[in-house]
Amino acid sequence: MTTSAAPRARLGQDGATLDPGAILARLDRLPPTRTVWRFVALLGLGFFFELYDLLFTGYVAPGLVKAGILTPTTRGLFGASGVASFVAALFTGLFIGTLVCGWLADRFGRRAIFTWSLLSYTAANLVMACQTEAFGLNFWRLIAGIGLGLEMVTIGSYLSELVPKGIRGRAFALCQGIGFTVVPVVAFLSYLLIPVAPLGIDGWRWVVLIGATAAIGVWWLRAGLPESPRWLVERGRLAEADAILRHLEAQIAAEYGRPLPTPAAPEPMQRRGAFGDLWVPPYRRRALMMAGFNVFQTVGFYGFANWVPTLLVAQGITITSSLAYTALIALAAPVGPLIGLAIADRFERKHVIVAAALVYIACGLAFAQTRDVSATVALGIGLTLASNVMSYSFHAYQAELFPTGIRARAVGFVYSWSRFSAIFTGFVIAFVLREAGTPGVFLFISAAMLAAGLLVGLLGPRTRDVALEKIAG
Repeated sequence: MTTSAAPRARLGQDGATLDPGAILARLDRLPPTRTVWRFVALLGLGFFFELYDLLFTGYVAPGLVKAGILTPTTRGLFGASGVASFVAALFTGLFIGTLVCGWLADRFGRRAIFTWSLLSYTAANLVMACQTEAFGLNFWRLIAGIGLGLEMVTIGSYLSELVPKGIRGRAFALCQGIGFTVVPVVAFLSYLLIPVAPLGIDGWRWVVLIGATAAIGVWWLRAGLPESPRWLVERGRLAEADAILRHLEAQIAAEYGRPLPTPAAPEPMQRRGAFGDLWVPPYRRRALMMAGFNVFQTVGFYGFANWVPTLLVAQGITITSSLAYTALIALAAPVGPLIGLAIADRFERKHVIVAAALVYIACGLAFAQTRDVSATVALGIGLTLASNVMSYSFHAYQAELFPTGIRARAVGFVYSWSRFSAIFTGFVIAFVLREAGTPGVFLFISAAMLAAGLLVGLLGPRTRDVALEKIAG
């Protein structure tokens, strides 16, 4: 374990002594005015294009098959020319980005890393859209995945550190609510473009290019976001943290219309963390629990999101009709996080995660058995709502389990196991689909969701406890 000391008090702009704990207490007492929610909305807009990039995988898969670049299944379990290889390439990159590169955000700062990672995965997607064979397609999908994985981990840490503790759950819910509006967007774009070839260019290429070019605008919009004051304090850069906080306090006070609340008593600052700190109590148990949870929840979340058009085609529905049904189901995607705006900071997060897993299992098993169009769409909406409620809940939950000094690398470590799982999940689902059909796929998915819910339900700590809030702040 490292023996680095905690940040010491220094002088601020007015010559007053700066105390690290006092700076953080000032941040946590800020009321949620327009400025705070604007930061959350800008991060949500970035999350919109991250999810666009992540979720178009399933929607463009039928187009890639139609274009002759990929095949729905392969003879061998790990065939390199099937849809599963395209999914695996993305998640291999995500695994590298979250596990291997997650430390970059702790070393160089949240703002710098989420800026450059966005540019890197956007450039990789532009190149990928020009590929004509499976190897080049999968290679550039892997490169895009590295930048995307690093971006997603960094934004989770940044959001948990920038907003006051009292609205963390609602902030994650709003961020994801904005982000998940992309699901119907990418679904309807795919429905309109993939069956045709505008200007002689394959529809799947248009879907990729639209997301990549629009993401550049997000980079420009987010240029004014400040660095995380918590990260600056943890690095001992107290004067910079104080300057950012003074600017925020002036903006928020003007919007609040009355004096800001009095900060709470400063809490003792912990020393700077190292990766080894992840393996001492109580963080070791939390890390192992969340790593296991992420292995299993990925099977459910991406097993449905990335495969639903293909699963519907396997049930005898045409490509055009399957994309139409998927687009209708996708309309529910933003609703799950918006539900979170009402419940996120009122209910224990681990209980919400378990409840969402149980609803997902029930809807999934029923979805596999129905052939009625209305029931298919209704159950698909239930699956979408359950998975998205779980998503905002566990992103906030896992960020709260670890202190600032190791938060990004800890979240990167546990979240990387979802990407590792997803590398193989696509191959397994393709195999199960071939051998047992859609019912077999959903039985496999439901078993994984049950394991995820049990891990958090039985082993996860409560994050609404005051003691844990102090540890993870």
